[in-house]
Amino acid sequence: MRRVILIILDSFGIGGAADAADFGDEGANTLATIARDCLARNSILAVPHMMALGLGQAAQAVTGHMPAGLPAREPVTGLWGAAREISRGKDTPSGHWEIAGLPVPFDWGYFPKTRPAFSPALTDAIIAAGNLAGILGNCHASGTEIIAQLGEEHIRSGKPVIYTSADSVIQIAAHETYFGLQRLYDLCTKIRILVDPLNIGRVIARPFIGENAANFERTGNRRDYAVPPPRPTLLNVVEAAGRKTYAVGKISDIFAGSGITHALKAHGNEALVDATLAAMDKAQDGDLIFTNLVDFDSLYGHRRDSAGYGAALEAFDRRLPELRAKMQQGDLLILTADHGCDPAWPGSDHTRECVPVLIAGAGAGTIGIRDSFADIGKSVAAYLGYENALAGQSFLGGGHHA
Repeated sequence: MRRVILIILDSFGIGGAADAADFGDEGANTLATIARDCLARNSILAVPHMMALGLGQAAQAVTGHMPAGLPAREPVTGLWGAAREISRGKDTPSGHWEIAGLPVPFDWGYFPKTRPAFSPALTDAIIAAGNLAGILGNCHASGTEIIAQLGEEHIRSGKPVIYTSADSVIQIAAHETYFGLQRLYDLCTKIRILVDPLNIGRVIARPFIGENAANFERTGNRRDYAVPPPRPTLLNVVEAAGRKTYAVGKISDIFAGSGITHALKAHGNEALVDATLAAMDKAQDGDLIFTNLVDFDSLYGHRRDSAGYGAALEAFDRRLPELRAKMQQGDLLILTADHGCDPAWPGSDHTRECVPVLIAGAGAGTIGIRDSFADIGKSVAAYLGYENALAGQSFLGGGHHA
């Protein structure tokens, strides 16, 4: 039995990216910021199970020092390392595609940091396509903040809140009841077509509920309309071999459904871990479970909430023994990330960082600092024994599948 459970701790960077200065992120370090915040509150970042997999060693390898505020080093029982990103962006699709063996060598399209952010032609086309009275926002913004600012006007006017960020993205926030969830999805589908010529990576539906700014809340009915990967990824390799891919969380959206045999949705990290455990009950020999834990990024990184991020890491670490206990002989559990999102960094955008690569089920040792996230996908394919043309170099031995 060989299965792989690949879990993305969305935005859990550990600093040290050689090209961080090119992105204005020199010195950014998500882990170090969170650990330092714990220390300032006379505590430590209680993640003993990740430390036992080599988190501290990986962090030290990329920066030359152990972040202050981490617990004492545990005896390392896992295979540990770190990886650099070679894709040209620090966005979600680029990070995930590269992890799955497909680096992104081209530049996505982005919207300028002006107000308005969208051209009059695009704005007019959106209004016409959606039969709208107009739009609100039309700027770079944090999703929760702009809903608080414009949500009540949205309810009164019926105009959706449309905004962007430093990512290649256009986001549409609308009330599930007053605007309608299906109407929001239909609008996003139309906008997806409109922004294809601009090479925008994702159109994201951001539904919310509540009656006023004091109680507006985004729901779990988010949906990403992404550009499909231009070439096969790890998911396609597994599917082509006749095995199953369980995409937990927003993985199916990020890959536009390509190579996905089972899409499992859930809202919040705890529910996503539960869904991963449920997939482990179903997955068979040669299958891949690919999970994204989005709360680290969306609830804490972008909101620059160090304390909340730390608490979420500790909560996930407490679930690791459940995941380990459900592993069967031959299973691998891989923990990594797709970019950073340093809670102490100016603004609300992702940060260019190296990411940890922590592996349970492959013995103890180190894989060093990998030159590309793609080494992860290449290694998974090699471990499962699948012939492939993925980018990267494997750090794992091969399996037994044709």
